[in-house]
Amino acid sequence: MGVMKRVSLVFKAKANRALDKMEDPRETLDYSYQRQLELLTKVRRGVADVATSRKRVELQMNQLQQQANKLQDQARKALSMGRDDLAREALTRKSSAQSQLDELQAQYAQLQAEEEKLTVASQRLQAKVDAFRTRKETIKATYTAAEAQTRINEAFSGISEEMGDVGMAIQRAEDKTAQMQARAGAIDELMASGALDDVGGRRDDIQSELDMMSANSDVERELARLKGELTASAPKQIEGSGGAPNGDATAAQGYQAPQQSQGPYAPQYAPPQQPQQPQQPPQPPQPQQSQEAQEAQEAQPAGLPVADLPGLAGEPQDGDGS
Repeated sequence: MGVMKRVSLVFKAKANRALDKMEDPRETLDYSYQRQLELLTKVRRGVADVATSRKRVELQMNQLQQQANKLQDQARKALSMGRDDLAREALTRKSSAQSQLDELQAQYAQLQAEEEKLTVASQRLQAKVDAFRTRKETIKATYTAAEAQTRINEAFSGISEEMGDVGMAIQRAEDKTAQMQARAGAIDELMASGALDDVGGRRDDIQSELDMMSANSDVERELARLKGELTASAPKQIEGSGGAPNGDATAAQGYQAPQQSQGPYAPQYAPPQQPQQPQQPPQPPQPQQSQEAQEAQEAQPAGLPVADLPGLAGEPQDGDGS
């Protein structure tokens, strides 16, 4: 196969594929129906033309028949008047008219047969066109329903072009959102650790550490206050255990808490639970501690007994009788 033939074949194949992709069966069916209607119109026009010709032949036949009858009467009248020559001339003309009449009769029969043939063909073509129209509408409706069903299924499955674009847009939006969230979290962590400076001014890491320790101290102080309120509002114990466990407070006073390591992430130490001691006589009120001692006790872990907290050791407990 030559190069030109291969190029021509490839071009025809590409063109055929492009045309097949562009072709709409509904438009093709409508065009075919239109062509059939045009053909039916031509057939009907042909039937009308044949009928017109037949009618003209029929008129000519009537005229020749009248002329032949007139010549026949003239010949008879000439013979009655003894004019044989006139009668002979009239009969000669009658014979010529009769021959033309015979030819017209033959044409008339031929045209009549052609008219009947075209009429039958027109009727058959009309029936065929009507059947094609019904089938065309059925095929168009079926094709439209199948096309709509295909688009719906593609939309449900997400493989259609429109839904694919929407899905890709959603995926891109989710990716960008996740990236921005991760970036915001990373910046927050860097700012909290001091790796990044505030735009308003350079932040001192020592001051940041001190602020964090102060915040922890405030939290511990609030926790101690809440525990004191819960202890003061606790109901009395069952008989036999009697009053507030002053022995526990006395034992807790002899316990020295370990020194708390400095820094915001120092571990909290909780002392072991002391066994319940028998009821002891009320203790005399303790002298007021100095401000330095109170601050040292406030810096102790939150797990110490209530008796070791500042401002609560000298307060009377429930059941002391004071």
